[in-house]
Amino acid sequence: RWWQLPYYWVGIKLYDLVAGSQCLKSSYVLTKARALELFPMLRRDKLVGAIVYYDGQHNDARMNLAIALTAARYGAATANYTEVRHLLKSPDTGSGRQRVCGVRCRDVITGKEFDVRAKCVINATGPFTDSVRKMDDQEVPNICQPSAGVHIVMPGYYSPDNMGLLDPATSDGRVIFFLPWEKMTIAGTTDSPTDVTSHPIPTEEDINFILSEVRNYLGPDVEVRRGDVLAAWSGIRPLVTNPDSKDTQSLSRNHVVTVSDSGLITVAGGKWTTYRAMARDTIDTAIREHNLKAGSCQTMGLQLEGAQDWSPTLYIRLVQDYGLESEVAQHLASTYGGKAFEVAKIAQVTGKRWPIVGKRLVSEFPYIEAEVALGMKAGLAWLSHSCQLFCFTDTFQRICLSKGAPVTIKNLPELAQTPSFVFSLQEELETAKTFLYYEMGYKVKTDQLTDSSEISLVPSDIERYKKRFHMFDKDKKGFITIVDVQRVLQSISVQIDENTLHEILNEVDLNKNGQVELNEFLQLMSAIQKGRVSGSRLAVLMKSAEEKLRRRQPIPVDRSGGGL
Repeated sequence: RWWQLPYYWVGIKLYDLVAGSQCLKSSYVLTKARALELFPMLRRDKLVGAIVYYDGQHNDARMNLAIALTAARYGAATANYTEVRHLLKSPDTGSGRQRVCGVRCRDVITGKEFDVRAKCVINATGPFTDSVRKMDDQEVPNICQPSAGVHIVMPGYYSPDNMGLLDPATSDGRVIFFLPWEKMTIAGTTDSPTDVTSHPIPTEEDINFILSEVRNYLGPDVEVRRGDVLAAWSGIRPLVTNPDSKDTQSLSRNHVVTVSDSGLITVAGGKWTTYRAMARDTIDTAIREHNLKAGSCQTMGLQLEGAQDWSPTLYIRLVQDYGLESEVAQHLASTYGGKAFEVAKIAQVTGKRWPIVGKRLVSEFPYIEAEVALGMKAGLAWLSHSCQLFCFTDTFQRICLSKGAPVTIKNLPELAQTPSFVFSLQEELETAKTFLYYEMGYKVKTDQLTDSSEISLVPSDIERYKKRFHMFDKDKKGFITIVDVQRVLQSISVQIDENTLHEILNEVDLNKNGQVELNEFLQLMSAIQKGRVSGSRLAVLMKSAEEKLRRRQPIPVDRSGGGL
C-alpha cells in the first residue's frame, strides 16, 4: 500500500542512524518501475515501490570455525564431538555451599570420559541451555523456548545476483526473504516451537509454507515449483525469557546472563550479530562473581583468524603468484582471508595451461581439493582426531547448500577419496549420507516421487508420453534399460558414458530393479507436470531424443510438391 512506503522508509532510516559510522551504505527508495528493473521477477499488480537497504552477510559455518581457531590461537583448549555428562561440585570453604568446580565430559567418538576442573563454568549451549541448568538444579524453571527455522535452497534465477527481498509481515506475521547465496537463492524462514534435538529435520509442511509465501511475491511467468528445492535445513533458535523479569511469558532474541546459587554462569538467547557483546557480558559476569583476575575487555577490534592479512585485492595475488582461476581465488580470499595462501601452496597442479593449480571438487563451483587437505591438517592438529567427513571442513556444507543435497551425495565417494582423507571410509560415507538425507532435505525431496506416486495425467498426455516411451522400448517389453537408451542415443549420434546413464535411470527406477517401467515413467511425467519434480535428466534426454528423431524422418513426396 502507498502509505507503507514512507512508514518503512522512516524505519529503515532509523536503522541507518543506529548503525552510525558503521552504516554500510545509505538506504533509498525505488519507484515501481525501477524496482521491476532491478528485480524483474517481482509481481507487478500489487507493487507500489521498494526500499533498498544494506546489511551484512556471512558464512556461518566458516565464522564458527574461525572463532574456534582464533580462540585456539590465544591459548584456548578446544574439544570437538564432546558432551557434558554432569557437573562437578565441591563445598565452598567459606559458606559450605556446593559450588560448581568443573564438568564430567565424554568423547562421543571414542566413548572415553574425563573430568575438566575449572574456577568457573559457563553454560553457553544454545537450545541445550536448560538441560545443563537442570544438571545444576533439577527444580530450576526453563528459560529457553526453542524455535525451529527452516530455510530452502533454490536455483539462482529466483533472485538477482546482488539483491535480495525481505518482507517483515507475511500472511501469518512471519518474516519472508529470498537472498542470493553461492550462485543460488536461499529462501526462508519459518518460526515454530520445536523439541530440542541435535539433528533437526525440515518438514514438508515447512517447505511448502515457504514456497507458498515466495509465490506471493513473484510474477505469474515465474513458476515456483516444489521440484526446484535443491536442499533444505532446519535450525533451532534459542529464544529466551529472562528469569529475573516479572513478565516471564515474553520471548526475546536478546541475550540474558544469569548466575545460579552454585556459581554456574549461563548465557542464553542472542544472535550472531551480537556475539561479541554476549561474550563481553558473560566474561564480565564471570570475573565479578568468581573474583577472577583479568584486564579490560579486548574484543573490540580483535581480528579473527585470517583477517590480519586480508585486503580487497588479495585474490589478485593468488591468481598472479599461484596460477589459480579468478573465481577460485576470490572464493579462497573471502573464505580464508590471509590464510588463503596456505590453501594455494598445497593446491594440486592441474596439468592444464590454465589454471595451473586448483582442482575443483565440483566443476560448477570454486571449491578445490586443497581445502579438504587443509581441513584435514587442521583437524588432526587441534580437533583431537574427532574429525568426520561431513563436517571436517565447512567446504562440504557449502557444496550442499549451493549445489543441493543430491549432487553432494553423488560427490561423496570422490570427496572421501581425496589423498588427505584418512578415516574409516565406509563408516564416514554412511554417516555423511544420513546427514544429507535427513538434515539437508534430500529425504523430503525424494518423497516427491515414489513407487506409490499418483498418476494424474489427462488421456492425451498419457498417449503422448507412451509414444515417447515406446521410441526407446522398441520390443514392447514394458520397460527400458541402459541398452535401450544407448541404442537410441547412438542413432542420433549422442554419446553418454555408461556410469552416467546408470545414474540417470536410477533416479527414476523407483523399485530399484535396474530398469524403468512405463508406469514409473508416467509417474515421473505426472510429478513434473505438478511441479513436484524438476531437472529430471531422463525426461529431458527422452524429449530431446524424440525431437531429433522426428526431425530426421523423411518428408513425404506429396508434401514436397512432387519435387526432387
